[in-house]
Amino acid sequence: MTIQTDSKLNQLLRILPEGMVADARWLQGRGYSRSLRKQYVDGGWLESPCRGVFHRPGTKPSWQGVLTSLQQLLKYPVSTGGSTALQLGGYSHYRRLHEFTGQAVPVHLYADQKLPGWAKKIDVGTTLVQHNRQRFLNSLSSDPSQRSETKEQFATDESDPFLQANALREYSQDGYSLIASTPERAILEMLDELPKDESFHAVDMAMESLVDLSPIRVQALLERATSIKVKRLFFFFADRHRHAWLSRIDRHRVDLGSGKRMLVKDGVLDTTYGITVPRDFDRTNKGHSPPKH
Repeated sequence: MTIQTDSKLNQLLRILPEGMVADARWLQGRGYSRSLRKQYVDGGWLESPCRGVFHRPGTKPSWQGVLTSLQQLLKYPVSTGGSTALQLGGYSHYRRLHEFTGQAVPVHLYADQKLPGWAKKIDVGTTLVQHNRQRFLNSLSSDPSQRSETKEQFATDESDPFLQANALREYSQDGYSLIASTPERAILEMLDELPKDESFHAVDMAMESLVDLSPIRVQALLERATSIKVKRLFFFFADRHRHAWLSRIDRHRVDLGSGKRMLVKDGVLDTTYGITVPRDFDRTNKGHSPPKH
């Protein structure tokens, strides 16, 4: 190996942390040609878990490492959300449903743009499920220059206005710093996946555990959400568990639209919110009456 090549390898080991992954485009942009990448792989200095992706040897990529790489190294506007963000926040009751099947719990990624194809192919021991982060909250700012929310509005001690504006939060896990949805946003993302990719029972267990949501953040997100289905489902599940924060939500400021929404076949119509739900979620069988609006 020449002195120049040896110098570039040392530089690469400095800018590519252990546990992180880089793709061919990122490496090419930093002067690491295809032939040089092949030389490093053949020499055991890099490993390639799938086509066009590289990492330092010795450690199998984890989903946390891949997400951190996408966020910090490759600069993709992506976060983790839904049930995965709730897990990061300590709300892990829903995991029991997956544990019964013996399958790995999928990891939900929410991005402002399409992620690279290798993100679906790389083996991280579970499935990375990709979603459009702006799907039903497209009025939230994805541009750091459009920062309008203040710390006081969301009543939190977090300092980054961009995270505040997008209801995102930084978590630490296994040595990685991960940007994820706040619990208030994460439950809405779970609701958006009903009934195709999430179950009513999983969402119900998640909502049951959300005893400490910020009513200020909930209010802001519900007012800005564009999905009538998500907003109706949120109130449906929140009513079931009657958390203290629910009394501080001004329902009159949340547009719930009009008409009925059929969410499941052979379900029962919830007349309060005009949505069909599974029969075992019929509120008339819960022993309580719906809230007054």
